[in-house]
Amino acid sequence: MNQHQRTAISLAAAQAALLCSGLAMAQTPAPPAAAASAPVQKVETVVVSGRRAALESAQKIKQNADEIVDSIVADDIGKLPDQSVTEVLQRVVGVTIDRTMAKNDPEHYSVEGSSVNIRGLSYVRSEVNGRDTFSANGGRALNFEDVPPELLAAVDVFKNPSATQIEGSIGGLVNLRTAMPFDNPGFKGHVTAVGKYNELQGKFSPSASGLLSNRWKTELGDVGMLVSLAHSKSSTRTDLWQVEPYYKIDGTHWAPKGAQWRDSNFERNRNGLYGALQWKKDDLSSSLTYFQSKYRMQWDENALFAQTNPWNLVLGSDAKYNSNNVFVSGTLTAPADGGVNFGADTRYMTRNSKTKDLGWNLAWKASDRWSFSTDLQLVKSDTNAFDSTVATGLLMPKETLDLTGSTPRVVFDASDLASLQNKANYYWAFTMEHLDRSKAEQKAWRADGKFNFDHAVLQDLSFGVRLTDRDAKTTKTVPDYNWSAITQTWQRGWDISDVAYLSDPRFNAPTRLHTFNNFFGGQSVPAVYVPDVSLAKDYPTSYQLLHKYHDEVLCLPQPCGGRTPWAPASFGTNPAGDNEQHERTQAAYAQLRFDFTDSGAPIDGNVGLRAVRTEMKAAGYTVFTYNPGIPAGAPVSGVPVPVIASFAAPMSAEQDYVNVLPSLNLRFKASDKLQFRAAVAKGVSRPDFADMQAYTSMELTTTKRTVPSTTPGVPDSVIVDAVNFSGTANGNPLLKPVKSTQFDLTAEWYFARNGSLTLALFNKQLDDIIVKQSATTVLRDAANNPLNFTVTSPVNGAKGHARGFEIAFQRYLDMLPGWMSGFGVQANYTYVDSKTKPYNPVTTPFCAGTSTNADNLNLNINGCDTDGRTFGNLPLTNLSRNAYNLALLYDYGSFSARVAYSWRSKYLQGVNVNGTRGGDGRLADGTSVAFALPTWSDDYGQVDAGVNYRITDKFSVSLEAQNLNNALARQLMQQNIGLMARAVNYTGRRYSVQASYSF
Repeated sequence: MNQHQRTAISLAAAQAALLCSGLAMAQTPAPPAAAASAPVQKVETVVVSGRRAALESAQKIKQNADEIVDSIVADDIGKLPDQSVTEVLQRVVGVTIDRTMAKNDPEHYSVEGSSVNIRGLSYVRSEVNGRDTFSANGGRALNFEDVPPELLAAVDVFKNPSATQIEGSIGGLVNLRTAMPFDNPGFKGHVTAVGKYNELQGKFSPSASGLLSNRWKTELGDVGMLVSLAHSKSSTRTDLWQVEPYYKIDGTHWAPKGAQWRDSNFERNRNGLYGALQWKKDDLSSSLTYFQSKYRMQWDENALFAQTNPWNLVLGSDAKYNSNNVFVSGTLTAPADGGVNFGADTRYMTRNSKTKDLGWNLAWKASDRWSFSTDLQLVKSDTNAFDSTVATGLLMPKETLDLTGSTPRVVFDASDLASLQNKANYYWAFTMEHLDRSKAEQKAWRADGKFNFDHAVLQDLSFGVRLTDRDAKTTKTVPDYNWSAITQTWQRGWDISDVAYLSDPRFNAPTRLHTFNNFFGGQSVPAVYVPDVSLAKDYPTSYQLLHKYHDEVLCLPQPCGGRTPWAPASFGTNPAGDNEQHERTQAAYAQLRFDFTDSGAPIDGNVGLRAVRTEMKAAGYTVFTYNPGIPAGAPVSGVPVPVIASFAAPMSAEQDYVNVLPSLNLRFKASDKLQFRAAVAKGVSRPDFADMQAYTSMELTTTKRTVPSTTPGVPDSVIVDAVNFSGTANGNPLLKPVKSTQFDLTAEWYFARNGSLTLALFNKQLDDIIVKQSATTVLRDAANNPLNFTVTSPVNGAKGHARGFEIAFQRYLDMLPGWMSGFGVQANYTYVDSKTKPYNPVTTPFCAGTSTNADNLNLNINGCDTDGRTFGNLPLTNLSRNAYNLALLYDYGSFSARVAYSWRSKYLQGVNVNGTRGGDGRLADGTSVAFALPTWSDDYGQVDAGVNYRITDKFSVSLEAQNLNNALARQLMQQNIGLMARAVNYTGRRYSVQASYSF
């Protein structure tokens, strides 16, 4: 991939140099007569259309903005150049997108992308038409996948704050802009129909959108109305080859405990509604907007995955190793387990989300100097999900792996295939359920004023206040993902008589033979028996049926009296699953704009100050468990054990804080085409609500030893060596915002209406980064003595930086004659370097204990290998050091086309995340230890393309394609033997045909 990176950058640089070499000719002033001639005017009218006009508009926004901003403008009504908002944003210099379905679950791929980073940081705030908005998902930003791109006219990315902007965007601000009725002089209508085709699935999905807008002159003033609707159905599929973490199995050789494959299908239905009313009479104007997005997704997965005890694996005589004694091919067996153990699951997940945003604005131009406005907004968002997995187990005589190629493979002979087709080798293995629901509501009011100076330098003074009131509540199952064994091989002999084989008529719940059709676009993998999807859907009834196999049929000893039957995870009844937050803010700002041009210095800009007070309240519980583990009546000696009664008490946490945020933006206009900017500001990003849950559990335990009694009837005595005061907090309601001091410098050369070369340098110094760390909580014993409990929770525990540069180039070849002038190019490159430094670093060279929870600080902060060795020195997550975009454009007459390549270098996805963590590691002395491997996304680049033909001024058709290069998304896991291949995702190509009609 590095070679591809160098090649593409070299190509972009060469093109830029070649194109700029003709700029002298392109920028040479034409004679006045020629400039005024009709032929030149006619050519200009033809050229400035479609994507070229959109680029010109976006460039003008960047050039004239008071702050550093990049924009993408629709080249037609409701026609952004990509299929999702995240795909649109990845084209912007400095913006990268993440392609995982959840931050803590990088095992599952998101084809269209799921979240955005700006300049390497995830502290991104979102707006719709300049108003703060969000999704009810425990975070603070909008889920961009929830938003129909067909409703948008443009997307603006602000990279440095000003006092007039709402606080909260250290990384940057994404503003989604919709059309307004007064954008058109009169009646306007537009309809679009789209058919999408997914090559891997062989499935079509329809989409449609429409817009009607009109304005009228009445006795009451100008009135405008706009209504826009959008419906889309999207269907994607991901195929996956995956390798398990490597263990030092025989004391010498490192080998994975297996490899596996899966396919997952993602279906999304999205409906959008947007309406706007505008009114203007004399010096008064008003607008009312309503935005609604409904989103429903269904996700189905079938997988075969390794679940063998790695320490029972035996490496075959055919095994081959590299120079570091790392297994690369050969056969694995597990005689102690009766075979190599796999799981085969069926997973069914649904999510429904809705966001509604109602906004009203009133503006009054009181005089030539004074203007005022007020704005009211109500946002409501809710989401709920059901996630259910049912799995069979599979015992295979052996597994043969080939890890020498770019894609890992499992090799099957005739006996392997026969085993996979034999139900007698399958058994009912486990269930896992998860439910969540979230609701959030915000009311916001702001009032703004502006005074225009009649002065050579002072331009205007803006000032205002903003008040918000937000409530957010999330409820999850407890345990969050409730994994429950039905029958497992490790339960044999002490808990159950045997596993529940599918071939046994007593265990006849429905299954099906799942075939992995067209896997990786044509690879052949065998079918496996998986639970019927009805078992995953019919929770909890189906779960109760399956767990009866364990609770009532196979349990030991027989008969099964007194056995506690399976019960579903609690939902809405256990306070550990509730997160209730209330937030109020009061902000005030003032900003002065100035311009020294008329005084002989071509410098303008603004200076301002924003002050905001935040009040937080969180409702929750504190739970204490007294568990010394000392038998009743036993003689006790050693360290005294204090007495504290177990309790569960409601808690209410409150805090308030004030942030003062100055900002300065300067622009130096060296000429009409060349300008420079300098900006310095302070910013904050409030913690996600998910990190602020007010629930703390504490426990008193003891480290002890037993001395056997020599007297009959007298219990053994206990010697207490230590009393342990520990705890874990699901969140920290007293978290403060992450803070930044940021500096920006830019050089911007606008050498043509659609041609520019820009360079930006940035440095963001971060403080109070949120990390998991230990803090002290005090409880009092029965004698009122204070006891210090060490509680692990999120804290503002680190500082760091993100610094680098951006360079962007675009232009059409207007200097060429005729049809050749339609060619153009866009290219940008971003470099970001990051570092974090904990306030209280953990430097232990080895992990300890088998916990993978938040209480294992070394594991969470540094990561640990399967042999217990720590890693440390990890960068910020989701930050690529290098990223670039290259697009070749053509726009002439009625025809336009684009081929775009977007690439980003590898980045850390997480440390203690699903799939690459476990409690079955081992230290050199054989002690069990937890491990958590830093998981990385490898370099990834994707080619997208589109062509559009305008048949008439009103009717056009287009063809678009995503992932034309059939790129594979690779995942790596960091181990001391190197960055090892973890997974390879295949999604195939996607196509869409679109017809648009304007009237």
